[in-house]
Amino acid sequence: MKPLVVFVLGGPGAGKGTQCSRIVQKFGYKHLSAGDLLRDERKKPDSQYGELIEKYIKEGEIVPVEITISLLKREMDQTMAVNAQKNKFLIDGFPRNQDNLQGWNKTMDGKADVAFILFFDCDNEICIERCLERGKSSGRSDDNRESLGKRIQTYLQCTKPIIDLYEEMGKVRKVDASKSVDEVFEDVLKIFDKEG
Repeated sequence: MKPLVVFVLGGPGAGKGTQCSRIVQKFGYKHLSAGDLLRDERKKPDSQYGELIEKYIKEGEIVPVEITISLLKREMDQTMAVNAQKNKFLIDGFPRNQDNLQGWNKTMDGKADVAFILFFDCDNEICIERCLERGKSSGRSDDNRESLGKRIQTYLQCTKPIIDLYEEMGKVRKVDASKSVDEVFEDVLKIFDKEG
């Protein structure tokens, strides 16, 4: 069986991680966060990519696509090796730019099917406030106002055009993410009930 993928996109702080954990519980998807995989890889003392990843994350820039895709593919392969039926994946925070998308299409063409993009649409100021609040306890080096400003610019310049591209293909399911966690999840439920 091929992996069935839902890309989960939205600005930093739009609630992607929070909603993904609920989708996992309700629909049995496996959640892969591109950012978490990169942050975990960065911490491994024997990682060939660690220092490079750290440099990109600190600057609020996007890590080279080969690194991100190799980590995503490794996780999907490992999950399906354990249980071939576990082939439904939420990939959160990817593809973040044209380069990511081209890399995915080149590497994963015929190896995985993208069902749709789940797009959490949220006002930038709300996103920043949420991240600053999260930063008090998250220990994430990029949850500060300066990094957030850069991350939002990167998102608007690089990720938004990807969402627009999928929109043209009729593959975007948009959710108003400025509402409360429960209200957002109600909208998410409707989408997944319909998509199956």
